[in-house]
Amino acid sequence: MNVILVGTDDALLEGLAQTFAASDMRPHVVPTLMDAAELAVDKAPIVVVVERSMAMQAAGEAMAIRLAPGGSLVLYRGEGSGETDAVATPAMLQRSVLAELTLPLERKRLVALAAHVRSRAITTGRSDAVYHPPLEVRP
Repeated sequence: MNVILVGTDDALLEGLAQTFAASDMRPHVVPTLMDAAELAVDKAPIVVVVERSMAMQAAGEAMAIRLAPGGSLVLYRGEGSGETDAVATPAMLQRSVLAELTLPLERKRLVALAAHVRSRAITTGRSDAVYHPPLEVRP
């Protein structure tokens, strides 16, 4: 399943991409929310990980990214970014977000969340990973 990583810290995002690839997911790294929205049109991601400051500046764009059924939006801030919790996440955006993480400290938590979202989508039948046999029509 696809995971889209959106942000400006190339080194952090590349490390996350490698971690997701090792976890049997297909990561895509993009620098802007607009690029993420364009990428999601073809194949909707199960998780979109967005830099918190970008999502705060353009909450509508972040929430407009198409997700796979059962998919989730996750926000992150870099460990040394200097961003604090002083500015609260707007309620509209906060209701759409599964988690707000500090990366790379909570990298394992992010991978576990993504695996849980993927598992939940498969269990509930919302995933392309599940084979749905055609219905049998009897005369």
